[in-house]
Amino acid sequence: MFKHILVPTDGSELSKKAIDGAIDLARTVGARVTAYACLPQYPYSPYADVVIEPPGDFQARSEREARAHLQEIEAAARSAGVSCVSRTSVHPSPYLGIIEAAESGGCDVIFMASHGRRGLGSLLIGSETQRVLTHTKIPVIVYR
Repeated sequence: MFKHILVPTDGSELSKKAIDGAIDLARTVGARVTAYACLPQYPYSPYADVVIEPPGDFQARSEREARAHLQEIEAAARSAGVSCVSRTSVHPSPYLGIIEAAESGGCDVIFMASHGRRGLGSLLIGSETQRVLTHTKIPVIVYR
């Protein structure tokens, strides 16, 4: 069974629900958890003359927000008696960061949420979950 579960989070309510499911699974099968948050790249624009937020402030704010989301997972895991570590990285697309974190961390499953969009809405909007599913060989548990 699974021994190391990657749990990506973006702080959304849907993501928080998946965290509970991932920790329940980890507790049940005796797995450990790696919590992951993908930090956004600074939105440089060659066409803008005005900088709304300095790059250093943007990075500090992004890291602060990610740390808060990751601490929620760490606290939930701790209260369930599940071993948990946290990671962050910067990527242009979150799905790339999720896959890299799972591969480099030796995770044997990725546990993530999905909005469950179907039809044209899913084609137009897309989803990080769908991108992870189509770009990794690591098993993915999709929580709804």
